[in-house]
Amino acid sequence: MRIAVFGATGMVGSRVVDEAWARGHDVVAVSRRDAGNGNAEVETVSVDVRDAARVREVLRTADVAVSAVRPRPGEEATVPEMTTALLDAAVGTGTAVLLVGGAGPLASPGVPGRLVIDDETFVPAQWRSSAIASLAQLQACDGHPAAWTYLSPPAVLEPGTRTGVYRRGTTTLLVDEAGRSQISAEDLSVAVLDEVENPGGVRHFTVAY
Repeated sequence: MRIAVFGATGMVGSRVVDEAWARGHDVVAVSRRDAGNGNAEVETVSVDVRDAARVREVLRTADVAVSAVRPRPGEEATVPEMTTALLDAAVGTGTAVLLVGGAGPLASPGVPGRLVIDDETFVPAQWRSSAIASLAQLQACDGHPAAWTYLSPPAVLEPGTRTGVYRRGTTTLLVDEAGRSQISAEDLSVAVLDEVENPGGVRHFTVAY
């Protein structure tokens, strides 16, 4: 399978590239700056997701696209625009897109009617701008004719160890017995590739330990 990974130099994107390549897929690592990833067998392409013509060129040769694009601090308001641009291009090429978004749009566990974005237990003040962006991103997806799937990570996503083990949920934040909601970026990439290889048939889901 040929997989185009947008945001390929970021924390999540770089690990998705590694996981996809390790599973034997043909990978195209797409980023705003062609920084490479140290693997000569992975094709690297420099593309801004808002450049519709260039994005379509990439998507035409891909079976599926994974978007792990993250805005620079202070540029969170650009997320809906970038998401819509990618989905618009995907409609033209018929390419399915898996977006790695944020936890903000998930329902907060144990609090009916409350979203994670409004629960300071999981979204402290310093994370709120990113959570707002993730909710706006999912809203940009809703109703769009592209074949999209939105993966919300848990509240805490950090570099760590690849265990290959995680739980899959629906649209409510997953927590463990201690109330923690977390996963390593390495294991999130495992979940991404599992979904790419065997789609679950839902628009929005989450994973966590």
